[in-house]
Amino acid sequence: YERLHRSCRIMRIGLPYTVDQLIEITGEVLRRSKLREDAYIRPLAYMSSELIGVRLHDLESSFTMFAVPFGNYVDVEGGLSVCGSAWRRVDDNAIPARCKITGSYVNAALAKTEAQEAGFDEAIVLTHDGHVSEGSAANLFLVRDGRLITAPATDNILEGIVRSSVMRLAADEGIPVDIRSIDRTELYLADELFLCGTGVQMSAITSVDHRSIGSGQPGPVTQRLSRIYFEAVRGNVERYKGWVTPVYT
Repeated sequence: YERLHRSCRIMRIGLPYTVDQLIEITGEVLRRSKLREDAYIRPLAYMSSELIGVRLHDLESSFTMFAVPFGNYVDVEGGLSVCGSAWRRVDDNAIPARCKITGSYVNAALAKTEAQEAGFDEAIVLTHDGHVSEGSAANLFLVRDGRLITAPATDNILEGIVRSSVMRLAADEGIPVDIRSIDRTELYLADELFLCGTGVQMSAITSVDHRSIGSGQPGPVTQRLSRIYFEAVRGNVERYKGWVTPVYT
């Protein structure tokens, strides 16, 4: 929710709730929805003035939140086949990619539909200068020579919470992490690849553009981090108890 506040500053949306209040609201929404299973929570801050016009200033702001049951968004067990998309990731000087802005999902939707209609599970989107950015709506990591590598925020990625969590897990497990630009052909040479995000959680990539990655199965580093991640987000790892908030007491 701290990131939601930062996004609202960029978009000039007034958000009338503190981080602590948003956490309380989230718990209340889940309790009233009687959800006792994996669920997706969508907080949405938006301009609510009833008028026609294109601007961000002198408008009223509103906030809503809903929750729905949510199973696996993609295959988190067997691995994904992905392709490089013909669509480029939206640039920070067009729509800030580091924020979850509703309008930018059109960019993700074009890439995802292109990939699935071509027979792939997911798309990898490049920046305008040809570097790897991320998946259609998920951050990307590759493993090479025992090091975890991910693109920097300056390559038009979402500054994802799960991405930050994976880097924390890697540091705690003694796995070096490099944040740098990634060339497209590095994907083909990677020992392992995986996507991460609220929807995809942690999902291995086993082929890119019909080229097998590593053994063609989820790799050991991906499996290791994924196992810890899924235990942590369910409150089963003492070290990461601060990541979760009880809904029912």
